[in-house]
Amino acid sequence: MPANALPQGVLSVHALPSDHHDGPWDHILVPPGAKERLLATALLTMRHGRRLATLPGLPHGLIVLAGPPGTGKTTLARGLAQAAARALAPHGATTYAEIDPHAFPSEMLGESQRAITRLMTDTVPELAARRPHTVVLVDEVESLAVRRSVASFETNPVDVHRATDALLAGIDAVAASHPGVLFVTTTNFPDAIDEAFLSRADLVLHVPLPDEETISAIVRASLRELAALWPALRPLGDDEGLHAKVAARCAGWDGRRVRKLVLAALAQRLDVALD
Repeated sequence: MPANALPQGVLSVHALPSDHHDGPWDHILVPPGAKERLLATALLTMRHGRRLATLPGLPHGLIVLAGPPGTGKTTLARGLAQAAARALAPHGATTYAEIDPHAFPSEMLGESQRAITRLMTDTVPELAARRPHTVVLVDEVESLAVRRSVASFETNPVDVHRATDALLAGIDAVAASHPGVLFVTTTNFPDAIDEAFLSRADLVLHVPLPDEETISAIVRASLRELAALWPALRPLGDDEGLHAKVAARCAGWDGRRVRKLVLAALAQRLDVALD
C-alpha cells in the first residue's frame, strides 16, 4: 500500500507469510528458549484468542520486548510475525502492520489522545478485518505508554496522562472486540513505560546483551554471510579461534555493533574495499 494512503501513524502494511520476510527469525541470536516462548505466546493469542476471551484474566494479545539498544528486538519482532504467519498459514493469511509511535505526540492539547484513540478504535479494527490473523508492531512503545507516575512537568502532564489512558483503553477494547490481534512492542527503556501497560502484557521478554559465546556466533555468521559474496573470506568464517578472540575483545557490545565491526574491518584498507 502506498505510504500516502496509509492511516496516521501506520508505516507499512504487509500480507504474511511472504518469502520476502524470511530471514530475521533464523538469523537473530537470543538466549535458548526465547524464540519458542515468543512463538508459543503469539500463536496462543492469534489462534485461540477468541476462545480464551471467555475466561477470567483474558489475554490482551500484548508482547513487550525490552532490552538495550542493538540487541535485535525489532528484528526479532519482525521475524516473530513471519514465523507465526507461517505456522498459521493453513488457517488463513496474516496482516502485519508497523506503527510509528512518534507520529502521535502533538503540541495541540488533546490531539495525542484523539490520534491514539483513532488508531485503536478505527485503524487497528480495520486492519484486523482484512485477514484471519493480525500482528501490529510498535517500536519504542515508551513514546506512547508514558509512565504517568513520573511524567515530566516540562511537557503537558494532563495530555501525557490522557494519551496513555487512551492507549490502555484501546488495548482493552481491541482485546475484547478482536481477541486474535497481537501487539508486539519494543523498548530500550522499560522503566519509562506505564505500569498499567506492562501489567497487561502476556509476555515481557528481556533481550540481553550477547555473551561471549553469542558474540562469537555473531562474528562467525557475519563472516560467512560475507563469504557468500566473496569466497576468499571463507577461511575466516571457519576460524573458530579468531571468532573467540574477537568475542573476548567485544565483551559488553551489542549485536548490531559487533556486526558493524566485521563490516568496518573490510574498510580498513582501500585496496580491500575496492576488491
